[in-house]
Amino acid sequence: MDTGHVVDDAATARHARFGKLPERIRYEDMVEEREVAPKGGTADPYHPEGSWKYFSCLALDLGL
Repeated sequence: MDTGHVVDDAATARHARFGKLPERIRYEDMVEEREVAPKGGTADPYHPEGSWKYFSCLALDLGL
């Protein structure tokens, strides 16, 4: 049984249906570097009314 011809038929069918693969994307094009402000500054003050978004503990909710 010759499987080389079957593989070629399958490859031809795939190519007809999907076309060729897109070009590879370089790693450098996928990475983005940005400057950020250091933590602990005045840009991110503590907000007690909004702290419920970050903590989900029943004991804290009940004040225990």
